[in-house]
Amino acid sequence: MNLTELNRIATALVAPGKGILAADESSGTIKKRFDAIGVESTEENRRDYREMLFRSNEAMSRYISGVILYDETIWQNAKDGTPLVKLIEQSGAIPGIKVDEGTQPLPMCPGELVTVGLDKLAERLKKYYERGARFAKWRAVIDIGSGIPSMTAISVNAHALARYAALCQAAQIVPIVEPEVLMDGDHDIDRCYEVTSRVLNKTFQELRVQRVALEGMVLKPNMAISGKKSPKQAAAEEVAEKTIRLLRACVPAAVPGIAFLSGGQSDEEATAHLNAMHKLGPLPWGLTFSYGRALQAAPQKAWSGKAENVAAGQNAFSHRARMNGLASRGEWQSGLEQKAA
Repeated sequence: MNLTELNRIATALVAPGKGILAADESSGTIKKRFDAIGVESTEENRRDYREMLFRSNEAMSRYISGVILYDETIWQNAKDGTPLVKLIEQSGAIPGIKVDEGTQPLPMCPGELVTVGLDKLAERLKKYYERGARFAKWRAVIDIGSGIPSMTAISVNAHALARYAALCQAAQIVPIVEPEVLMDGDHDIDRCYEVTSRVLNKTFQELRVQRVALEGMVLKPNMAISGKKSPKQAAAEEVAEKTIRLLRACVPAAVPGIAFLSGGQSDEEATAHLNAMHKLGPLPWGLTFSYGRALQAAPQKAWSGKAENVAAGQNAFSHRARMNGLASRGEWQSGLEQKAA
């Protein structure tokens, strides 16, 4: 393992003003997104859509540090035969790959899940590295509800995340460690804070047990945020203050960077929350975004599967990428959204 190189890539992924595009939707998830815009989810349409994003020169070269790909996408070629991985590299961004194989019900723990995919991961990582991937992602999901999460669910998911991270570093791939506490419930921000604190502490304990070099990884956590169904929605300043307090308490300074997931927040909410956090600096780690839906909802709608809408889709993507790039420096203002609109 070359830790200097892993650290260089991890640091580049969280460079000031740039963040990660999560374009790793599973076939089932992208079908739902395409259904919403009336586009059939064929392999060709999925390829065309992602090619449109990766050829958005302004967004990709100025605001995107890396792209997380789905297995199908990393092997695809653009219409002109150029591998999609090469389009990403040509823009100056780093190609990455989602390597988990989804979730399964956790035995003896009703309503809880465990992420799977470790079995043949070492061999898969070798192939992904040869194809150009320099970082990977594994997502664990922790739900908040009546009597959950259990310590069992937190422990097994943290253990799997740490084993995945160790396998990645052995394959010279930077692991993005993603323990996501879901925001789907009716819990308030303090309940999210408490659960996320337990999840992060257990995750870092397991990472140390598995001898993962913290200098060669990126953390992708949720923010401390109210559940979607909570009657009490925390304001951006409270989300920022509690999230930063949580991270300072749980995330070692050796970690080069933290790239937040959007987790179902609206486009502007995710941007406003990240921006508010940068007002609370200086921080011991780089702090940026690793958004999927919050970067892609607008371009998907603008494109709607039509070749004549490619430029409109790219403009929408560039706008969201720029807004989040500004937020990752604490330079975003809501007025900039209105100006573009």
